[in-house]
Amino acid sequence: MPDVVQSWPQLVLASSSPRRRDLLAQIGVAPGRIASPDIDETAHRDEKPADYAARLAVEKALAVARGEGEVVLAGDTTVALGRRILHQARDPAEVGFFLKQLSGRRHTVWSAVAVIAADGRIRQRCTRNIVRFKRLSQEEIAAYCASGEGVGKAGGYAIQGRAAGLIDFISGSHSAVVGLPLFETRALLKAAGLSID
Repeated sequence: MPDVVQSWPQLVLASSSPRRRDLLAQIGVAPGRIASPDIDETAHRDEKPADYAARLAVEKALAVARGEGEVVLAGDTTVALGRRILHQARDPAEVGFFLKQLSGRRHTVWSAVAVIAADGRIRQRCTRNIVRFKRLSQEEIAAYCASGEGVGKAGGYAIQGRAAGLIDFISGSHSAVVGLPLFETRALLKAAGLSID
């Protein structure tokens, strides 16, 4: 984390995820305020995972009230096995169900970010990242489920936590899999007028 984290009073983080706030701090940015967007996250019929992630990022940004001069930032992380979206695991049993499907296989993590500039212009990016779990034993799956870490996480796991020890391959951005593609986020914030060093 940088020595200096600069507060941007005009930046609004449209997210209830503490991970996104922490990720912004890694590039020296602290939002002036945080607001939780309230949207329907149901996928549309036949909606592709990349389109779903990009749509939700924009909808989250639009769902937050924006004051004069404010810039709104929102993100969405979607885990997909082929074209099937693995939503946020509701309980330990669903964490186990997801991990059994992901065991020994590659899957895609789509991480989208959307920024609404002070002038109302919307910019967005969506990144594609590939992750592979090692072949998981029943004991490993049971232990991860018991930890409670995967509940409420897309795909039923958190790469920034215990799951890191079960993942043997990643292609793309680690921060994107955690919850926010920092390279793209920094570029979009600069395009929106924030002078990030």
